[in-house]
Amino acid sequence: MKTPLITRLSPHVSWEEGIRSRTASRKGINNCPGIEEIKCMIETAELVFEPLREFVGGPIKINSFFRCEELNTAIGGSKTSQHIKGQAMDLDDTFGHKTNAEMYHFIKDNLQFDQMVWEFGDDNNPNWIHVSFVTHRKNRKKLTVAYKDENGRTRYKHTAKHETRTGGLSPDCGPRA
Repeated sequence: MKTPLITRLSPHVSWEEGIRSRTASRKGINNCPGIEEIKCMIETAELVFEPLREFVGGPIKINSFFRCEELNTAIGGSKTSQHIKGQAMDLDDTFGHKTNAEMYHFIKDNLQFDQMVWEFGDDNNPNWIHVSFVTHRKNRKKLTVAYKDENGRTRYKHTAKHETRTGGLSPDCGPRA
């Protein structure tokens, strides 16, 4: 992989965080974005990640950011995934500054985003948050809940306001249990 001309996508997102993938490393996939994807990554990092990090008050783990098509296929991602365009991040506050639910509600109430997914977990806290951002059209602010059905298959429920997979409104965010 060529060394990029940039080392940071934003003050708190490094180039390495933007393209890191254990699957890509294991399978020898070159997960390097093109110019248009890098532009989208910079916009997403600056306009979503940076304000969120300020709210959190410390580091946030980026589970996944850019995925080339080959990597996205290798992990079973959607063919229309915004990760392929550098427009989506999967985030997890493993450092304990805020819960994933608190981050989700901050983004929902304060930031522009195209789609946000409450990824699995339970009705009080997702395992992680998927959030995307676009500049080529109006951001939809689409809210989705990902969950496993009784057969273990991933299902998605789209909502007008955040609701749990059982249909009730999610409670206010509280401290982690």
